[in-house]
Amino acid sequence: MKIRFASTLAAAVLCALGAGAHAQDAEVNADKARANFARPIVLAADDVRAYPKPPAGFADAQPGSAHGTVEPFTYASIVTGTRRAANVWLPPGYDKARRYPVLYLLHGIGGNQDEWRGYVRSSEVLDNLMAAGKVVPMIVVMPNGRALADDRAPPQDKVFTQENAAGFARFERDLLESLIPAVDAAYPTQADGAHRAIGGLSMGGGQSLNFGLAHPEAFAWVAGFSPAPNTDDPARLAGAAVKSGSRLKLVYLSCGNRDGLINVAQGVHRKLREQGVAHKWNVDEYGHDRDSWAENLYHYAQQLFR
Repeated sequence: MKIRFASTLAAAVLCALGAGAHAQDAEVNADKARANFARPIVLAADDVRAYPKPPAGFADAQPGSAHGTVEPFTYASIVTGTRRAANVWLPPGYDKARRYPVLYLLHGIGGNQDEWRGYVRSSEVLDNLMAAGKVVPMIVVMPNGRALADDRAPPQDKVFTQENAAGFARFERDLLESLIPAVDAAYPTQADGAHRAIGGLSMGGGQSLNFGLAHPEAFAWVAGFSPAPNTDDPARLAGAAVKSGSRLKLVYLSCGNRDGLINVAQGVHRKLREQGVAHKWNVDEYGHDRDSWAENLYHYAQQLFR
């Protein structure tokens, strides 16, 4: 199933919603989201590509190559009181006798657990990287980041509500106290922060920065792709990164130079730089769309667990 949540301006505007408990702008309404997305784009000298474009076909299925397996996974949530769904990608040659590091990939506000594998084509990106020997074999978990009893993506007229926004903030506890323990119990994982990564696109990018940097005991590798205004205050995030010390192995930030939300990622990048936190900052030529997210997954995945 291919999901095209962010292929139009309207869908991208949905991703401009601010929803974190400590977000830069926690007001939730459609006008505010549109204004966020329509902000003027002002680029600095260092808002440039850190990596070349991936090779042609990097996100396409390649005939004759081994493919990983995507399987459904459910777990009991102490936050919602329900069983919640995720997708789990297992690498080609998956062996239950071996222990694997884990990457958690979080979706945008219009998506669900299928957005990464359907719209962004994460499985194809990872399969091709595995075939080329460019990534450490890992398990990839793609959950539903909306921690509500009814966690379906809402209709457009219900997106800009406090209830929907709160679901994304509530996912922090669901992730740490329900999903991660369930994954570690069900799969042969290396169950420690040094072998656990998080990354997300748009709203999920904000979640990943907020949750990952606040919990260095849980995540040593943290990425925000086109993070939305639910992203925490940059000074707070940078301060958390400083306190993490050597436990934090990588902070990866990216955005497109045609993305009206680039000011969010720029703010985090500049505060990290000011605080002396080593990090990757990649600005590509895209808007708020899958081309940017697929390319940055390609670059981020190659740096994990090394």
